[in-house]
Amino acid sequence: MKLILQAFFCSIIIHIIYIVGMMLVSYIKTRNYKPDIASMWDKAETLQSEVVFGKVNSTFLSLYTFIGVTVICGIIIFFIM
Repeated sequence: MKLILQAFFCSIIIHIIYIVGMMLVSYIKTRNYKPDIASMWDKAETLQSEVVFGKVNSTFLSLYTFIGVTVICGIIIFFIM
């Protein structure tokens, strides 16, 4: 039971690190973006009529990744201990 709990918490920590890391990278990219407005006048195009912010993740995909990482962490912890 201790092994399962350790693997579960390890999976939670890995997922939190991944999500925070992706948010940090996106923030840094957004903050450092400097458009070249002068050269854009040469390539004027029609603007999009729709904009999408982010993407919708499948609940099952999130569940599968969580279970998969938990199993991998459990195997690693089992062989280390």
